Amino acid sequence: MGFFEKLGAGLRKTRESIFGAIAGMVNAGEINSELYDDLEEQLILADTGADVAVELVDELREAVRSRRLRTGAEALDALKEIICDHLQAEDEMHLDGRPAVILVIGVNGVGKTTSIAKLANLYKQRGKSVLLAAGDTFRAAAAEQLEVWAARAGVPIVKGSEGADPASVIFDAVQSAAARGTDIVICDTAGRLHNKKNLMDELSKISRVVKKACADASCETLLVLDAITGQNAISQAAQFIDAAGATGIILTKLDGTAKGGAVISVKEKLGLPVRFVGVGEGIDDLMVFDAKAFAEALFLEEEEGNL
Repeated sequence: MGFFEKLGAGLRKTRESIFGAIAGMVNAGEINSELYDDLEEQLILADTGADVAVELVDELREAVRSRRLRTGAEALDALKEIICDHLQAEDEMHLDGRPAVILVIGVNGVGKTTSIAKLANLYKQRGKSVLLAAGDTFRAAAAEQLEVWAARAGVPIVKGSEGADPASVIFDAVQSAAARGTDIVICDTAGRLHNKKNLMDELSKISRVVKKACADASCETLLVLDAITGQNAISQAAQFIDAAGATGIILTKLDGTAKGGAVISVKEKLGLPVRFVGVGEGIDDLMVFDAKAFAEALFLEEEEGNL
């Protein structure tokens, strides 16, 4: 299955429940105030959030007026463009350090550990050397779980003893990677309750030790969110961003929800780009997020995609 087909399959629930109806409604209907009202309602049902839904519809209304669009097909194409613009990242991930360090943060249960393994596999498939750091030293057997995934991905792992200082584990991993000439270090961190200030402070500490370990290292901090929780994940995420300086989002379990519109809301409300999306349980089922492909796949017709 190719990239677009896999993305389309991952978005099946979202498309069948909401965005397929939007496509049919816009294509079939006359472009009038009633259509805009119905579209706004459908976008809210897709979990974009009310304010984001209003913004999208207002932009579509302006596009129809300024570009003198006449048909539903033209309006649908304009809506795809608007969604794509909202989701577009301003820049690429900064992975130019030696090594490039990716800190992965998020509460327990969002798919953080499996996302790390999938991320390692993705970069390995691109010819990069990868090292994992088992910085979740608080949860029982967390390091062992990551070690199993590291073996599946075929990458080495640095871990400490249970209860060890997570920052020290990551410090050792970054130093080791620098000495070996490893391209990318992907660091697990403990799943944290967002209302525990001491644990959030520790996230900040972990971010700081990367440069201490290697002055030439670059650092990206990716926050893992569960797409199934939708808007609830966004309020949780805001506090992580403040504490840990998150630079991007990994959105997991997109294939398990009918409310994929939350992807749009994540970017709008958090001001962070979605960097990767999980569309299945396999180790190859983490995809680099592509705003244009995502917007197209939301409205993909079943007979076209053979999905």
